[in-house]
Amino acid sequence: MELFPAIDLLGGKVVRLTRGDYNLVDVYGDNPVEVAKAFKEKGAKNLHIVDLDGARDGSTANFAVIEAIAKTGGLFIEAGGGIRSVERVMRYAAVGVNRVILGTVAAQDFNLLERLIGTFGKLIAVGVDARDGLVAVKGWRETTALKSLKFCEKLDKAGVENIIYTDISRDGMMEGANLDIYKRIVGRVSAKITASGGISNIDELVKLEEIGVYAAILGKSLYTGAIKLEEAIELDYKKDNPMP
Repeated sequence: MELFPAIDLLGGKVVRLTRGDYNLVDVYGDNPVEVAKAFKEKGAKNLHIVDLDGARDGSTANFAVIEAIAKTGGLFIEAGGGIRSVERVMRYAAVGVNRVILGTVAAQDFNLLERLIGTFGKLIAVGVDARDGLVAVKGWRETTALKSLKFCEKLDKAGVENIIYTDISRDGMMEGANLDIYKRIVGRVSAKITASGGISNIDELVKLEEIGVYAAILGKSLYTGAIKLEEAIELDYKKDNPMP
């Protein structure tokens, strides 16, 4: 299973929100590039970045920061937040972002999403952020009428290869991931599923892998020390390379 340490950007700083609430912000660093380098030094191969300003208002407020992180090299980077047009997809890809995450636009303009999939293929991932089983958009501030599981099935049929599913109620709470929802999603779609929200210990990573989840995003658990990135990577390595 792939591991993606997370860097959420707000005003150029590394932060974590609680349940997506912009009024409940914990700041974990003023230099996102150095945070990314620290993850890489600990063995990370991947990085998940979200521009929270962009997710909220549709801007590219933290684009320069994401570009600077990408230029350091050595990490597979997926980034999202405010990416709602062909031009922006191309802009992020041009600076070295390996996978572009669409959220709001996928829920609100499915025709555009299908065109983007047709043009960019594997470059496109979709973030499905769920509140009480319904898809939330615009930085989680608005909840749609779309049922999250049905939406995942629709994305799968449209050819989306990577779906990042977040249970908003678990995000930043350190109370554990919603394992049941991932069992249900994996059983319904062929797309690769990334688990996000609430992962708080190594045992959960083992359970997510057993379920068949493709990847896990680690945020607050890393910043608080509840999960040591080196230990999580070593665990994954041992599974891929068992002793003879």
